[in-house]
Amino acid sequence: MSFLKFMWARAFSLAGIVGLVTVASGEAFADSCWNHNGSLMRLQAQGNQRWLSYEVPRNVLRNAGVQRGTLLFSGVKNGNWYSGTARVFSKFCPGSPLEYFVEGPVRGDQLQVTVTGTREVYNRCRPTGQYTTDTLVFTYSHQC
Repeated sequence: MSFLKFMWARAFSLAGIVGLVTVASGEAFADSCWNHNGSLMRLQAQGNQRWLSYEVPRNVLRNAGVQRGTLLFSGVKNGNWYSGTARVFSKFCPGSPLEYFVEGPVRGDQLQVTVTGTREVYNRCRPTGQYTTDTLVFTYSHQC
């Protein structure tokens, strides 16, 4: 391995360790990327406020109007607990996501957030009177 490759690998490795220490200390990166259900998400934080938006949405979501920057979650982090509003997108209701309350824990190492909430099931933009429970899992990927 050349000296330059070695130094670059070492710098990259140290940057990763610094990033993990920052996450593990409880302070969210102001701008970090997370995996969620086949999409890459961007977590933005200001104080205890949290926003998770799509950075690279999976293809099926594009038919529902989801694009880079579309907000999936907005809420707060109190200790190791997130609570706020999640959104469900449908190709039958592009631009009109269904919003519902979610909450849940941050894993001890701060690298995963799981929120759960109950929402009404819609059929082609019409409420059905039936309810389902959604669980959204966000796993840290990298600093964006």
